[in-house]
Amino acid sequence: MTRATLFAGVLLALAAPVFGANRDLERLQVQMAGLQTQISELQRLAEENLKEVRRLNEFLAEQNAGLKKSLQDQRIQDEALASTLKELTEKLAELGERAQAARAATPSEPGVVPPGVPSGVPATTTGSAQGGLPASPSATPPAPRELYSQAYADYARGNYDLAIQGFTEYIRLFPTTDFTDNAQYWIGESLYGKKQFAEAIEAWNALFRDYPSSDKLPDARAKKGMALERLGRRSQALVEYRYVIDRFPNSPAARIARERLNP
Repeated sequence: MTRATLFAGVLLALAAPVFGANRDLERLQVQMAGLQTQISELQRLAEENLKEVRRLNEFLAEQNAGLKKSLQDQRIQDEALASTLKELTEKLAELGERAQAARAATPSEPGVVPPGVPSGVPATTTGSAQGGLPASPSATPPAPRELYSQAYADYARGNYDLAIQGFTEYIRLFPTTDFTDNAQYWIGESLYGKKQFAEAIEAWNALFRDYPSSDKLPDARAKKGMALERLGRRSQALVEYRYVIDRFPNSPAARIARERLNP
C-alpha cells in the first residue's frame, strides 16, 4: 500500500506540470485566435477605408473637372462680353468723334469773327475790307480718327516732331474723346524717342493731371520712371516703379516695373 501510494503521488506530481502547460497552451491559442480576429477586422476596415478614399478621390476629380469647365465657360463668356463691350465703346467713340467733327465743320454764325481775322473787322465785311474779294471759307478739319491715325503713323516711323504736332492738334480739336488721353501719352513717348526726357516727364505729368482715369496711366508711370533713370534720378524712378506695382499689379507695366526694380 505504501508503495502504491507513493507511486500514485509521483504520477500526480508529474501530471500537474503537464496539465498546467496544456492550460497555458490553450490560453495562448485563445489569445492568438482573438488577435487573428482583430487583424481580420483591421484588414476589413482598411479595405473599407481604401474604398472610401478612392471614392472621395473620384468625387474630387469630378468636382475639379466640373470646376475647370465652369471656369473655362466663364472665361469664354467674359471674353465675349469684353469683346462686345470693346466694340460698343469703339462705336460710341466713333460717333462722338463724328459729332465733334460735324460741330467743328459747321460754318460760323453771322457776325462771329473767324480765326485769323482781326477782332475789329466784322466777318461779314472781311471781303470788302480786303479789296472786295469774298472771304475764303475756313478749311474743314480732318476727321478725328484720321488725324489720330496719321499722328500715330508718324510716331511709328520715328517722325517724332510730326507725331507731336499731330497729337497736339488732335487734343486741341477733340479734347474730350476716348483717344484724347492716348494722344497726350504718345506726346510723351515721342519726346522720349527724341531723348528729351525732362519734356517727356512733363507730358506724362499733364496726363496724370488732366486725365486721372486714363487707362494709359500704368504705362505712363513706368515710362516716367525710365525717363527719370535716364536723367540719373534713380531714387525717384524707384518710387514710380513701386507705384505701378502697388496700384496696377496685374498690368504689363507692372511686369516692366518689377524688371526695372531688380535689373
